[in-house]
Amino acid sequence: MKRMPASAVAGVLAVALASVASAAELKPEDQIQYRQAGYSFMAWNMGKIKANLQGDFDQGQVEAAANAIAAIANSGMGALYGPGTDKDVGDVETAVKPEFFENMEEVGKVARNFIAAANNMAEVAAGGDQAAAQDAFGKLGQSCKSCHDKFRADD
Repeated sequence: MKRMPASAVAGVLAVALASVASAAELKPEDQIQYRQAGYSFMAWNMGKIKANLQGDFDQGQVEAAANAIAAIANSGMGALYGPGTDKDVGDVETAVKPEFFENMEEVGKVARNFIAAANNMAEVAAGGDQAAAQDAFGKLGQSCKSCHDKFRADD
């Protein structure tokens, strides 16, 4: 298994901490747009993994996509759910349900499960075993679905 160099880990942590601190300074509409961008990027990477698992398996592509998802999962995106982001702001729409802001204990549980599944996907992808990656990808997808089912309004 490949390990991330300590300098890279420190860099990711520094960016995550800076992001959390600066998120409080962002306008609600910017917080909504930034978190949506993060989710869009994760969705694109989920598509890359799925394509590789269903077609010609390219371990490098799966690993890169899994690492991107894990990085975003561990980035502190929860800070982008600040006051005023529970509803549409001007022309910036959000799909988050009000229940998200009313049950932070459940939100935390769902978030921890997602982070664990994303980290597991990255670890498994580094191993290069397609069957294990398929299993980890299914678990990651279930963790995404769990949040959508509970906290995302229907499109």
